[in-house]
Amino acid sequence: MSKTHDAPMRVLVVGGGMITHDQLLPSLYHLQRRGDLGPIQICALNSPPLKELADEPMFQKAFPGQTFEAMPSLSEPPDRMYPNLYRDAIAALPPHSLVVVAVPDHFHYPVIREALLHDQHVLTVKPLVLKYAQAKELEELAFSRGLVVGVDYHKRFDRRCLDARGLYRAGRFGEFRCGEAKLVEPYRYRYSNFQNWFLKENSDPFTYIGCHYVDLVYFITGLRPVEVSVRGVEGRFPNGNVGYLWSTGQVVWENGAVLSVLNGLGYPDEGAGTNDQGLCLFCEGGDLGAILRHDDQFRGVSHGYVDHQSGAAFRFVSPDYFRLVPWQGEGLKPVGYGYDSIEAIVESAVAVNAAGAGLSASESLAKRQETVQTIDQRGIIATPADSSINELVVEAARLSISNEGRHVTINYCPEPALVRLRNGAAS
Repeated sequence: MSKTHDAPMRVLVVGGGMITHDQLLPSLYHLQRRGDLGPIQICALNSPPLKELADEPMFQKAFPGQTFEAMPSLSEPPDRMYPNLYRDAIAALPPHSLVVVAVPDHFHYPVIREALLHDQHVLTVKPLVLKYAQAKELEELAFSRGLVVGVDYHKRFDRRCLDARGLYRAGRFGEFRCGEAKLVEPYRYRYSNFQNWFLKENSDPFTYIGCHYVDLVYFITGLRPVEVSVRGVEGRFPNGNVGYLWSTGQVVWENGAVLSVLNGLGYPDEGAGTNDQGLCLFCEGGDLGAILRHDDQFRGVSHGYVDHQSGAAFRFVSPDYFRLVPWQGEGLKPVGYGYDSIEAIVESAVAVNAAGAGLSASESLAKRQETVQTIDQRGIIATPADSSINELVVEAARLSISNEGRHVTINYCPEPALVRLRNGAAS
């Protein structure tokens, strides 16, 4: 008989930084409180970020009595590093637990691969990996073991985007022809851990945040990208490291449509919006024009405070992404598409485990694989099978930005898909 869970699925979060604090841990705490998840461990390079998470007053208020196991221990010296501790933590988990990958972009591949080799489901922040071949390798490895790999492209769970997907695919907008997307994060990011890893050789604004909107256009329209060009603007972080702090990109889609994408780390810290982002698609059908416009900076809510706890006295407030709000239960409840995305991926892993429970090893694997295929075909959560266009775009973007914005083509036939400089060599 296959091994089943006698208790809710255990969770290991690899990475204790900003996204773990802002979205992942509170989402996981609520799912644990609901009974969907068991014990939570968080593994980081050293103890300081774990201590910050453990001491966070908002978590103590929102999730009274809940905590996590810190790896390394909170008592460890802050300057002692544990670069390979995550391997031991993954190996110690029961099979078919959940590994949450929240490390810098260029570390995704080894951590995800390690988790899959130990028969663990994976929830990872975007992008999945930086190379298409790696995405296909992870897809095949996960399927061979009947495991879920879910990528947190959380904008897919914005109700406005789900509605747009349904309407576009019903023909209400005609055909996408030309558009623009923008996502500029706060200037203060330059003073965070970004200055240690967000370097030219590792990532860039298009790869890190522009991928959200590339994925969203694909999610809404079903169109595949066929050409990418990205130009970066270099700058120095406060510690002197050099990175691309701004980027502008252009993505051409298989129907000839063009999307421009502007990204950066430079929105004024005391500006009203905390960032500047949105999407606009111009479409046409028959003898009519159509438009799909989402203002993702201002959601119709603004607050003026008597303090500066939010960084400024006046803020545009977005309750749609992620907020902790009062509810019928104890503490506070996470709401918004940031939570909905995590919930959907966790529920997918739980469903796969349930499909194979109590069966022989071979029957369990077949049932889990069948459930994974259903999740892939539904196309709502991003998985390697239904979102690998993102890895093609990221790979093309990294090739383009390192070649001063040269155009890079994506060829889907013959398989496997190939990324190459226009009139040049493959990456």
